[in-house]
Amino acid sequence: MAKTDKSFFQRHPGFDLYSLFWLLVFLVLFFLGRLFLPLLIPAGVVLVYLVIRLLSRNQEKRQMENARFLALFRAVFRWFRRRRVLQTDKEYYYFKCPTCGQSMRLPRGLGKVEITCRSCSSRFETRS
Repeated sequence: MAKTDKSFFQRHPGFDLYSLFWLLVFLVLFFLGRLFLPLLIPAGVVLVYLVIRLLSRNQEKRQMENARFLALFRAVFRWFRRRRVLQTDKEYYYFKCPTCGQSMRLPRGLGKVEITCRSCSSRFETRS
């Protein structure tokens, strides 16, 4: 074997979070497929995709796929976290500017209030 020849593990990007996601999708489809047989077909497709992805030599493309997946994953969890905070905060009323969409909050119980948005300087009324 020549010295310039890389080992198998150096040529392949390996297992990342995107691969883990597809492995979990495969496992869910496989176990549900045991109850409902037509789900075994998509489980097989996911498994073939996962194996092809794991054996791919194009590390740049695999890293870009993983980075896009992580960005989407973070955005989804950030949205859920924000929703939980907005729903559980009893002291403040949360709302968005109708012009620019900037999130704002007011203490509850003030009644009808005129607001000036800090981002776009638009004025509007809301209840708290």
